[in-house]
Order: sequence, then C-alpha cells, then structure tokens
Amino acid sequence: MKLVTYELARQSRLGVVAGESVVDVAAAYGTVAKGKIGDKKLAAAADVLRKLGRPPADMIELLGLGERYRKALAVVVASAAAAGKKAVKGLVLPVAKAKLRAPIAHPNKITCIGLNYADHAREGGHEPPPAPIFFLKSHNTICGPGDPIKLPPNSAQVDYEAEFAVVIGKRGSRIAESDAQKYIAGYMCLHDVSARDMQFSDKQWYRGKSCDTFAPTGPWIVTPDEVPDPHNLRISLTLNGETLQDSNTSNLIFKVPFLISYLSQSVTWEVGDLISTGTPPGVGFARNPQVFMKAGDTVSVTVEGIGTLTNPVVGP
Repeated sequence: MKLVTYELARQSRLGVVAGESVVDVAAAYGTVAKGKIGDKKLAAAADVLRKLGRPPADMIELLGLGERYRKALAVVVASAAAAGKKAVKGLVLPVAKAKLRAPIAHPNKITCIGLNYADHAREGGHEPPPAPIFFLKSHNTICGPGDPIKLPPNSAQVDYEAEFAVVIGKRGSRIAESDAQKYIAGYMCLHDVSARDMQFSDKQWYRGKSCDTFAPTGPWIVTPDEVPDPHNLRISLTLNGETLQDSNTSNLIFKVPFLISYLSQSVTWEVGDLISTGTPPGVGFARNPQVFMKAGDTVSVTVEGIGTLTNPVVGP
C-alpha cells in the first residue's frame, strides 16, 4: 500500500494510491461509516476503521494506529476504488492531478546515517566506519515532491545525496534486532541535500545538512508488505537527466534492523520518525571536476519498488 499526504482545496488530506488514482482516506471512511455491509471481509475491515470514530487526522496518527488498521484500510480502499467517483464526492482523484506533499510534514526525528556505503566512504577519503555514524537533520528541511530545493545564499557547494528512508510505525526502545521489523511502518525516498562548504568548514554536519528544504521526501510511504527485501533495491539519482548515482541497498554496511536496534539502546523511537540509511557513491564533491546543484536544475531520486522523488532547484 502506498500512503500519501496530498493537498486539495488548500487542505492537507490523507490518501492511498490505487493504480493511477489516489483514494481519499476520509472519503473512504465515509463509505463504511454507516450502514450494514454484506461482504464479510469488508464488514470486518469497516469495523476496525469505525473504532476510531473518525478518519485519522494526519499521517503520524494513521501510522500509530498500527498494522491491523492499515490492513483494514487497504480492504476498504480497494472497495472504495472499485465503487469509483459515484460513491462519495472526492473519493477518487487521478494521481497526476493530486498535489502530493511530504508524507510526514513534521517528523519528530530525522535520523541520518553517514558513510553507510563502503565505496562512498572511500570516495571521500574515509575507511568504512566500524560503527554507525548518526546525525540529525532539523524539521525545517522537510519538503515534498515537486517542491523547490532552495539554495542558501551563504553556500556555493550544495550537493545531492540519494537515500533510502525507513519510517517508524511504533514507539519503542531497547529493541532487539530480531524484533526491529515490527517497528517499521514503511519506506520512502529521501534526498539528503548537503551544503559541503558549511559541512567541511564547520567540521560537523548539522548546519550544512539542515538548511531549509534540504530533506525532500516522498513521493509516498510504501508499506513493508510491498517491499519483500529492503536490502536488494536499486537506488539512483539523476541531475538534469544524467545518472550520477547508481547502486543497490545490498551495499549498505549497516542494515535496517541493526540500525533500529542499535540506536534504540540509547534513544526511544517515536511513530513517524525517519531513518535515512545513507547515500551511495557518485556525490558531487567527490567528482573530478566537482558537480554541485545550481538554480534551474532538476534532480530525481529513485528507489526500486518505492518510486521517484523529483524536485527543481531554485536560487536564494
């Protein structure tokens, strides 16, 4: 299931992508909120949705309702999509006409992993780290599909970094690696934009990684049932149509369950937290000559089985 946040009539709404359409979650709830349903599977799913008494207010609330709710929602959405536009006004909208937003507008934590591909570490002059390197990006970095990446006026070296991100769906700490999968709500693309001149002059990563719009995310959250092996996905990035990064998540040094467990020994994961697992080789600062983003560029991050996240680049 592909979960989206989208904008309609200047309001933020939740949806589920079904084929080439977005099924509105609130409208789908409306189709089952009242009355008896003959189909047993649909009736059981409707009962799960009715327990909340209303549709979820935002993506974090939806994810926090758990896997059982998401599975029930999938059944209701399939029925609603089959019913089509005649059932409830605003139920179905073509994906092409939906203004997609960042799936999670305000994640509690945006936790990123540095140097998590051995070949990327080496292209920057580092040996692969013996333990994960964590850093945070701040909330102001979040933007969605099609939103502009805004170049800051105090940087001339804004670099691209394609990343595969994990979305936490359950609060937890001190999680065993064998239990980590239970805490994953889904996966999405994340673009870890980086101002290299800030990063290298500061000798730490916070400022250079946390400029406004430096974490495009989306285009949607893909639930784990649609991603059989998160460690075997092609990940790539194009800048103005030219492929500059092309690798596979099989090359991650520290895998997703380990990362979730490792940090949870110190930090409590919250619903909606993001873990961005690192970028593969091919980044701009390590090229000869170096390549940095400029106003007028278009950049796309693609993760196999997840989708493509495209953003324009604009000046200060």
